[in-house]
Amino acid sequence: MRGRLLKLAGWLRRRAENIAAALLAVVFVSFILQIVFRYVLGWPVGWTLEVSTLAWMWLVLWGAAFVVRERDEIRFDILFSTVSPRLRRGFVVIAGVVLAGVFAISLPAVVDYVTFMRVESVSYIDLRLDYAFSIYILFALAVIGRCLYRIGAALQGKSPETADLALHREE
Repeated sequence: MRGRLLKLAGWLRRRAENIAAALLAVVFVSFILQIVFRYVLGWPVGWTLEVSTLAWMWLVLWGAAFVVRERDEIRFDILFSTVSPRLRRGFVVIAGVVLAGVFAISLPAVVDYVTFMRVESVSYIDLRLDYAFSIYILFALAVIGRCLYRIGAALQGKSPETADLALHREE
């Protein structure tokens, strides 16, 4: 059973990476189109800027939520790396509780704001802003989930360096 779950997690991770790659391609293509329209054809268009900005926003939040591994994040861990493994696990629990708590407390207001934004749309491409900003809800839920996973792993005595949901994939 665990083997199937790990296989499914690996498959889902690869699909998340595929989506991130597609978003990066959208950013690149819209950027190139903006250059061509503005400087080659002399026809400035606004939709390319909106598309690249929205795709970049989605790429950053999607990547942070589902693609970036804990070990790939940049951290200043001078104190963390000098303490005992038990104290490290305590740091992970405290930081995880605070971070998950802040995101959980803010989640109802975030959902309320995103759903309120359905009355507005992006200027050129006529996309409702609730669709544009909905990625933040997924990001917040993913952060909460990752924090809870790391808290559970730390409480079970696992090393914080190995307690990463995103590590379960084929390297």
